[in-house]
Amino acid sequence: MTAIAPPGGGKPAAARRFSRRDLTFDKISLMVVFLGVPVACYIIFVVSPFLQAFYYSLTDWSGFTPERHFTGLSNYRKLFTDDIFLHAMRNSITLVIVLPIVTIVLALILASLVTVGGLSHGPVRGLRNSSFYRVVSFFPYVIPAIIIGIMWSQIYDPSNGILNGALTKLGFHRFESYPWLGDESTAMIATMFVIVWGLVGFYMVLFVAAIKGVPSELYDSARIDGAGRFRTAVNVTIPLIRDNIQTAYIYMGILALDAFVYMDVLNPGGGPNNSTLVMSQRLFTTAFTKGQFGYACAMGVVLAVITRLFSAVVFLVNRLTGGTNDVAE
Repeated sequence: MTAIAPPGGGKPAAARRFSRRDLTFDKISLMVVFLGVPVACYIIFVVSPFLQAFYYSLTDWSGFTPERHFTGLSNYRKLFTDDIFLHAMRNSITLVIVLPIVTIVLALILASLVTVGGLSHGPVRGLRNSSFYRVVSFFPYVIPAIIIGIMWSQIYDPSNGILNGALTKLGFHRFESYPWLGDESTAMIATMFVIVWGLVGFYMVLFVAAIKGVPSELYDSARIDGAGRFRTAVNVTIPLIRDNIQTAYIYMGILALDAFVYMDVLNPGGGPNNSTLVMSQRLFTTAFTKGQFGYACAMGVVLAVITRLFSAVVFLVNRLTGGTNDVAE
């Protein structure tokens, strides 16, 4: 029996579908512009500098001369016996644990209030004047970080700061001339408050947009079942915007691991007894003050590794805890 050849010259359908004639100039140029160019830019401006930094971390390069000598892992051995850097690493890890949790929780609470936290009867809506609250909450984010740092350093000023003046007027005389940023016990807390104040509005708006995408029928059903605001947030809102929360948590964690602008403006030199010193500050001082770029690059590599580990842990926890878009039962 003679086999019947398929139409189209005997070529299978898949081969005809992906023939070279389909690769027109327009398709090739589209791939080059929208795929090739971004990949090339990523390799040149992200991957290449990281590889260069890793190479320089294996040398004794001063940063200001072309001479450099390969020293192997000596910078890394020195790094993990440097008490000041280890103290800065502990401070950075403290920030990456505390700041994302506090910021994300506050942002979720505010976003829920201005979207679904209104009256418990009638259509689902937020609090009265919720648009005004969104604008007020988002306003700090539009201010540059350097300006926020300068502004709050004046607010915390022991002699002329508005914070001490207001507390003294209210009868708390122990806060007269109190050094919020100069006391080792309060410097880190005061600094973290400023960072949260400056960023919580952005994440609130991010979550507001995500909550707006949740069908209102789900909130109506939860309300009919007798669920209060807290249970609705836990069983409806959070599961449905889980991916947004994960993304926000990673972004906030990366910022917390850096936090150079806030920390350096509020606490130049690392604060009292290095109580607020973070890795990025130590890196900057080592590179541009001491002229030890090779050693500073080793710090940068460690910081990059910690950042990637943090992101991996967040993804892993989200996966292990059942990160799906299904509403909790």
